[in-house]
Amino acid sequence: MSVPAAMLQVEGINTYRGPAQILRGVSLRVGAAEAVCLVGRNGAGKTTTIDSIMGLLSVRGGTITFKGEDVTRLPAHRRARMGIGYAPEDTGIFPDLTVAENFQVSEWLSRAETSAAAAEERTFGIFPEVKTFLGRRGLHLSGGQKKMVAIARAMTLSPSILLLDEPLEGLAPLVVTRFIDAVKRIKALGISILIAESSVVNATRVADRLYAIDRGEIIYAGDPRTVFDNEEVMKTIRG
Repeated sequence: MSVPAAMLQVEGINTYRGPAQILRGVSLRVGAAEAVCLVGRNGAGKTTTIDSIMGLLSVRGGTITFKGEDVTRLPAHRRARMGIGYAPEDTGIFPDLTVAENFQVSEWLSRAETSAAAAEERTFGIFPEVKTFLGRRGLHLSGGQKKMVAIARAMTLSPSILLLDEPLEGLAPLVVTRFIDAVKRIKALGISILIAESSVVNATRVADRLYAIDRGEIIYAGDPRTVFDNEEVMKTIRG
């Protein structure tokens, strides 16, 4: 199986939260138009990895390369404008703004070459449901709707890669299936995706490749279909 050219390359990063070291030499790659999942228990280091890639946390060692350019020391807004989209676990929706206004903030910050109309058309092609509550304030959205808006908002920046932190957490099985379908549609547009996910079963439904992390270290990298054969990794992931 041929390996796609690297869209994102993370090499041996070490990240701290306060005095505590969370990531220890984490390395991973995401190819062009590839969906990769990072799985692990709560507290394993998934969110810290995503935050490090996005520039929300500084790394003390290692490098982060995006489309061949070293972005390790760039601030988060510069990475976003380069084409790294981000939907956080808590969605980050402004509660007092309408959904439409949340989108407008992202479009204003992006300064993307792609027109706002083209970005919105592509976004609504993935989540047409969002059109029905564009006028609703973030405060009045359900959990699933907030996650949908968070991903859709990241799409308005016309990203080359999307970082999705626990997009399936807390969703009903039917809604999980809807989101997995959306991820596949996003990938079909040529957008790379890195998903932090707690459920290895959900991860294998969408991932081309899979990484497992525990205590800030990568303990598995490979085909999602073979992870179930590794009893030690599965025991660690499931706790």
